Amino acid sequence: MGIRGLMSFVEDHSNEFFTDLKLRDTKIIIDGYALFHRLCFSSNLELRYGGDYDSFTDVVEKFFESLSACKICPYVVLDGGCDISDKKLNTLKDRAREKIQMAHSLSVGGGGYVCPLLIREVFIQVLIKLRVRFVQCFSEADRDIMTLANHWNCPVLSSDSDFCIFDLKSGFCPLNSFQWRNVNTIKGTRDCYIPAKCFSLDALCCHFGNMNKVLLPLFAVLCGNDHVNLPVVETFLSKVENMQRPNAHRISLPIRQVIYGLLVNTPPHPGNVTWDALPPQPPTFSEVERINKNIKTSIVDAVELPKDHSDLSKLTELSLARRQILLLETLKVKQSILDPIPAALKLPIAVSCYWVQHTEAKAKLHHLQALLLGMLMGPLHAMINSPDEEALQGRGAEMLYEELQRVKAQPGPRLDLDTAHVFCQWQCCLQMGLYLNQLLSVPLPEPDLTRLYSGSLVHGLCRQLLTSASVESLLHVCPEAQQLYEHMFSATRSCAPAELGLPKGKSKKRRQKKRGTPRSENRVGTTLNARSWHEGGNRFELLMVGTLEEHMEAPELE
Repeated sequence: MGIRGLMSFVEDHSNEFFTDLKLRDTKIIIDGYALFHRLCFSSNLELRYGGDYDSFTDVVEKFFESLSACKICPYVVLDGGCDISDKKLNTLKDRAREKIQMAHSLSVGGGGYVCPLLIREVFIQVLIKLRVRFVQCFSEADRDIMTLANHWNCPVLSSDSDFCIFDLKSGFCPLNSFQWRNVNTIKGTRDCYIPAKCFSLDALCCHFGNMNKVLLPLFAVLCGNDHVNLPVVETFLSKVENMQRPNAHRISLPIRQVIYGLLVNTPPHPGNVTWDALPPQPPTFSEVERINKNIKTSIVDAVELPKDHSDLSKLTELSLARRQILLLETLKVKQSILDPIPAALKLPIAVSCYWVQHTEAKAKLHHLQALLLGMLMGPLHAMINSPDEEALQGRGAEMLYEELQRVKAQPGPRLDLDTAHVFCQWQCCLQMGLYLNQLLSVPLPEPDLTRLYSGSLVHGLCRQLLTSASVESLLHVCPEAQQLYEHMFSATRSCAPAELGLPKGKSKKRRQKKRGTPRSENRVGTTLNARSWHEGGNRFELLMVGTLEEHMEAPELE
């Protein structure tokens, strides 16, 4: 995880420590964690709205296209979990505090770099799609990367300063000088290469009086790495969310409690049980969460699961139906409401049903509408790229896709922090839903995250739905997309509190009249917009149960 200040030091002496390299026709070991951070932060992606995963996907695909053009065969190595010794716990807490400060800076229009929540999962899905070989380590990947690179005699691509002290046979190429966007051709040939710089360990040792390479680990300790922090480091090297709202991950706590219950539900070995043993106590876990702009540790109980789920090692032996029931019961969703939903969207819709049921989300109608409209991007992209021309239905899918892209590209006047928080909560629910689904051996198909959610798009749609547009006006050009939207809206509405999509305060007689017209009832989620809410005068009837800011823009789902 790096040696503080070392990378800056060697870059200040780049002429001394680095040699130019024309990288081509070789294997290369890539530090996956460093790569997706670099691509996220150096590609002018919009980061304020919680993640434009489709744009990030395009950047990752172009990166690996450049490698392929130069006959560079990548092998990506990803970090795993934390070291069981917790030696880096304090370091991780410090970094969490830094991220909170940067997230706050971004939320008020300042600078900062915070990776979107699902960026790692999206990155892995792109690797699978492109058939790029990758592996995930059990813990930190540095040593495995070094071993693999020396075994294959190929360079390492990373931004981690740890690789400045490893004895790599073919060297270390820093990501910030790896010019993958600037593929060149060797003069007089068709062979392509990527300009890069290769770090020289021998040059570093020479700079410090021909230091013995064996002493480099001691050098790292003296500099102050992630395990040891000594004051000597300074002397040596001189030569999306709303912070006022509760932590967004709190909404997904019930899902995590089920995950914890599955992970600890292993029956005790018979030899370890005595006749006078006390009954087992419910296992607890400690979580580090944000409180305003600080962090604190909370104690969380694991859920006690049925006996047939007691042995984690036999979990995969449960039938698909039983595993699916456990997943959907956790998300508080009935199987029947997902039947009309395409397989690839069943899990996101199930998560959305969980999300709208929790009062912490404070979701409103336009939030749900924008979220579901954003989910259409994947199906629309598939329609447009389908070999079946009839799928376009007179270019309807293409026209709608282009309109949604236009909304995405139109910058907003300012970031709505409450809207950002609501969508951050949805992503937290989706992340834990994905993890539980994976732990249960995927009873629901894994969704394509690369085109499932775009923060810029859903925030832009929220603005439009509150001012001029309605869902119907957007979808009328593509009947297939409109039908899919109505299925998704119907599923989520069935799980939400009563009167989802209906302005509160209407008389019972008027509601009964609306219900008596099936055509209107089916379209209520697609025709209602902010103007009908404002004109009825019903807003003021709600001021007794909430603030003006909570109710002035659209009816709540609760």
